[in-house]
Amino acid sequence: MFPLNLPNLLTLLRILLVPVLVAALTVEIENGPAIAAAVFVLAALTDGLDGYIARSRQSITTFGKVMDPVADKLLIAAALMALVSLDRVAAWVAMVIVTREFAVSGLRIAAGQQGVVIPASALGKLKTIVQSAAVLALIAAPNENAAWVVGLVYAMVLLTVASGADYFLNFRRRIEELSRRESPGSRGPREA
Repeated sequence: MFPLNLPNLLTLLRILLVPVLVAALTVEIENGPAIAAAVFVLAALTDGLDGYIARSRQSITTFGKVMDPVADKLLIAAALMALVSLDRVAAWVAMVIVTREFAVSGLRIAAGQQGVVIPASALGKLKTIVQSAAVLALIAAPNENAAWVVGLVYAMVLLTVASGADYFLNFRRRIEELSRRESPGSRGPREA
């Protein structure tokens, strides 16, 4: 069982909002796009809020460390798949985003098994902000082909690819540092 603290409850709320978002996007209901946009904004706000509360209250849990990124990826992936089904975004865009998210998740698991922690980078955080803005624009904009929406989508793709490459390069660098430290011929830090 996991601790029922506020950050974990916010993470669970974000996961539970995913099917609500998809339904609001794909089921013919009055004000569906407005409801979907409101649900997406609420879910995106819980992402920043749960991390802030967990750090400020010293209530970081294993559940939160694992499920917070899973909830983020579920939200973005589900929204993009629904938007593809509505022809509001190209399938290749969704595939690039979803592939990167799963690849980085796998990388984090592999790194954790080797005792390497890869924290979120500034580029990764910027990617999350731009992804959220682009997905919200695709949900709420009356014309998904407007230049500003298309610009946001391309910025999302570029930042997604760049931050994915950054994670892989950081992982490689950390593994090389670890193997240098553990190799029998390596010297430890010099004493002064």
